[in-house]
Amino acid sequence: MREPLSLVVTTLNNAATLTRCLASAAWADEIVVLDSGSTDATLAIAAEFNARVFHESFKGYAAQKQSAIDKARHRWVLLLDADEALAEGARAAIEAALAAPQVAGFRLPRREQVFWTFNHPGVRLNTHLRLFDRDRVRMNAVPVHAAPETREATTTLRAAVFMHYGEPDIATKVAKINAYSSGLVAHKRGRRRRFMAARLVLYPYVFFLRQYFGKRWFLDGWAGFINAVSAAYYVFLKYAKVLEKDREETSGEK
Repeated sequence: MREPLSLVVTTLNNAATLTRCLASAAWADEIVVLDSGSTDATLAIAAEFNARVFHESFKGYAAQKQSAIDKARHRWVLLLDADEALAEGARAAIEAALAAPQVAGFRLPRREQVFWTFNHPGVRLNTHLRLFDRDRVRMNAVPVHAAPETREATTTLRAAVFMHYGEPDIATKVAKINAYSSGLVAHKRGRRRRFMAARLVLYPYVFFLRQYFGKRWFLDGWAGFINAVSAAYYVFLKYAKVLEKDREETSGEK
């Protein structure tokens, strides 16, 4: 016997990926979908899975996710984005972990879509806190890439991999880089900016090496190389936009 589980998903026009997402965890004891104004088939798909559907205007990534989590009937939550899905074998690992959980949450490895392929099995996957006791875990306040967090103990379920289908081509990656880097400007400017010039010039190279060799993205072939260069450019762009904003304010430009 395991702890009852709520699958929680926030949506906005995700008809292209939602079926795969919900089907991968349809065995959960309930499905909660919080929608922020979909005009495609998203709501019809949610209804097919007997989801409890709620409607709220989008109020920011962290706040929207937390609102959806709060609507779950069960303490234990599996939080997925609409363009994510559990991989084969994840269910067994999750159900075993929930038989007698001794921690506040579990970090799950995420295998990324890298343009025309997926991460090679040898790539070191990032892990994310996605299976947790909602009474002990809350969304943080980071403006971009907000995530659940807790000060209590967590552990990693290596066998409970989930897939991210979010970047099917280079154009999508570049659009995200531009949007995310702009969203982080205020956050970065609010922190100490010592050595900003050194970060702008040197850190993108360090980041490339860390991802390409440290995370073994080279195993993904050309897709891994392009992804590593794109990630380094994202790091560069974050600091470049902070510098641009500082110069605008210094010169009195708007």
